[in-house]
Amino acid sequence: MIRTIWFFLVVAAATIFYGVWSIGASLFGVKGTLYSRLTQSWARAILRAAGVPVTTGGVENVRPDEPQIIVSNHVSWFDIFAIAAVLPLPFYFVAKKELERIPLFGAAWKAAGHISIDRSNRQKAIQSLRDAGEQVRRDRGSVIIFPEGTRSRSGRLQPFKKGAFSLALEAGVPIVPTVVTGSYDIMRPDSWTVHPQTVHLRFAEPVTPAPRESSDALTERVYAIIAEILGESDQLPPEA
Repeated sequence: MIRTIWFFLVVAAATIFYGVWSIGASLFGVKGTLYSRLTQSWARAILRAAGVPVTTGGVENVRPDEPQIIVSNHVSWFDIFAIAAVLPLPFYFVAKKELERIPLFGAAWKAAGHISIDRSNRQKAIQSLRDAGEQVRRDRGSVIIFPEGTRSRSGRLQPFKKGAFSLALEAGVPIVPTVVTGSYDIMRPDSWTVHPQTVHLRFAEPVTPAPRESSDALTERVYAIIAEILGESDQLPPEA
């Protein structure tokens, strides 16, 4: 219980501290990797408070200064913290627009250049993905997308939505299939208690869209890679 209380205190304090820095920097027109550095520091502070170490494999497949789309499974908020803590800079998350409604966090999210998707409006969602494509080409960084659309409450891999793959085809950038394991049991969907565990990140070799490849085919290719890696893991929750 003490660990959990400390964790939430640090989440609040780190969000205020790094959020104010991000908002302030944007008001003064600051550009560059500062926002990714602030996001990374925020994530590392939260992981330390939770007692959660992160191990990585294949991080060399995430190439600094090259536009890439990081596509990952998603079972916990700790997936976000772990990925942000280890990625080369710059990077940007794509997530649901509802995050913008969180006081201070939402303003800092926008100031840092992270991208929001309005899932209730298809046209706005498509435009947001196009904006993400322009951003990744311009800044030559990574865009992180969780193609399941939300956290898997069972911890098992869910079907992928095609937005990330349509973006890769339109922008002409490779996808790095990414697998997170170990995060599900840290804070399960039905609990607010923190249980420290090691999070493992594995970045597979980049997948380059083939000429005239359909978004369906690319989605299936990347899904198969992630599913195969997860099948090798001994940390998957049991089938329901």
